[in-house]
Amino acid sequence: MKRACFRIRLKPGVEEEYAARHERVWPELLEVIRESGVSNYSLFRNGLDVIAYAECEPDGPTVFQRIAADSLDAKWSSWMADVIESEVDGEGNLFYFEEVWHMSE
Repeated sequence: MKRACFRIRLKPGVEEEYAARHERVWPELLEVIRESGVSNYSLFRNGLDVIAYAECEPDGPTVFQRIAADSLDAKWSSWMADVIESEVDGEGNLFYFEEVWHMSE
């Protein structure tokens, strides 16, 4: 299992709508996420910045490529397009953060 962390930037004024949509994440999409290798996934927001944390098997890039390959993820991404300013770079890669420290149990 590898931990993955990345940033999403929201469009101004949509913070409440972004949160509301995540209160209603489609159960079928959650199944795709789990089956793709995510065992734990959280979103944290500060202003327009959302930090995503996920525990992935085998790793974040592999897992999120699997998710992106599913047509349900494309449908979700299309639905979220009006609230998200950016979540990937020009090559389609998530804006990952490098882990520099982790306190284990």
